[in-house]
Amino acid sequence: MPTAYTNARIFTGEGFEEGKAVLTDMGIITEIVNDDSIPGGYTTIDIGGHYLAPAFIDLQIYGGNGRMFSDNPDHETLESTRNYCLGGGASHFMITLATNSMDTFLKGIEAVRSYWKSGGEGLLGLHLEGPYINPVKKGAHIAEYIKKPTLDELKMLMDKGGDVIKMITVAPEVCSDEVIDFLLQHVTIVSAGHTNATYSEAQSGFGKGIMAATHLFNAMTGLQHREPGVVGAIFNDPNVVSSIVCDGVHVDFAAARIAKKVMGERLFYITDAVAESKTGSYQHIFKKDRYTLPDGTLSGSCLTMMKSVKNGIGKVGIAPEESLRMAAEYPGNLLARDMQIGKIEVHYTANFVVFDDAFNVIKVIS
Repeated sequence: MPTAYTNARIFTGEGFEEGKAVLTDMGIITEIVNDDSIPGGYTTIDIGGHYLAPAFIDLQIYGGNGRMFSDNPDHETLESTRNYCLGGGASHFMITLATNSMDTFLKGIEAVRSYWKSGGEGLLGLHLEGPYINPVKKGAHIAEYIKKPTLDELKMLMDKGGDVIKMITVAPEVCSDEVIDFLLQHVTIVSAGHTNATYSEAQSGFGKGIMAATHLFNAMTGLQHREPGVVGAIFNDPNVVSSIVCDGVHVDFAAARIAKKVMGERLFYITDAVAESKTGSYQHIFKKDRYTLPDGTLSGSCLTMMKSVKNGIGKVGIAPEESLRMAAEYPGNLLARDMQIGKIEVHYTANFVVFDDAFNVIKVIS
């Protein structure tokens, strides 16, 4: 039914506005009007003077609220993860599987498809982080499952899950030109990560069409003055965007500040969040402000998207408007060929986060 959201401090994606109402119909934003110019026939929802912003989008999360998708690739885990995301202001998420067995990937594909068929909401698709990565930069990934990609295996994966696999992280230096071309044709987002590429190799991958990078600084060659590495290639290519884990653990806030100054609108947030797990292929132990493997290797964050936004504002020094864009508009831009989300703008999907003056999430409207 036609709905008008009123009495809100609206962040459209451009700036904050007051005295306005957001009109929606059938889940789509139709118009932004003055509060006193709402047409007849609209159901009015009073936001209570709180902020209304585009709901956040998390392109890398492995589970939530005590359930890991790699352990339990099922509807319950996806719903649990969605609830975790909603608590942090995100309406949409990309469930992520790190390097694992092909059997686990296929079970994940079926779980996503089943979730969609049952009417599950918020799930954008499956992000495969691996197995086509460089073992030198495996991080917490399982070495025995890391492999070089072949066209035959990728064709099988796309036959089984081309409708589900929406993002894939690969090391460009282990991929042939044919593999990169195939991925770019079949996957919405192809991202460089867990890579030991030189600056030249990274440049080559970006030149072939890879336009994103996964968790800047982590599991990639750093910027050195004689070998600028993957980080240098990301910094230097104006067409490449990158996610960042803004928790002060995966990346020092000073490094995040430098990256933001260099990259501007090309940098966006992910949570990279996991859940505590004592069984299965990935065992994550919660330690104060992070998750680690039993051997102490950093394995994931305990971030929410709103916590990322707050850290960006309070720890990195990013303006509130820009920090909100890094959680919604910028990741949304990567999905533009599939949908329009991440802004409060006519024709965009009506997904909103409501929060107070302290940037505490009150609710997500989706």
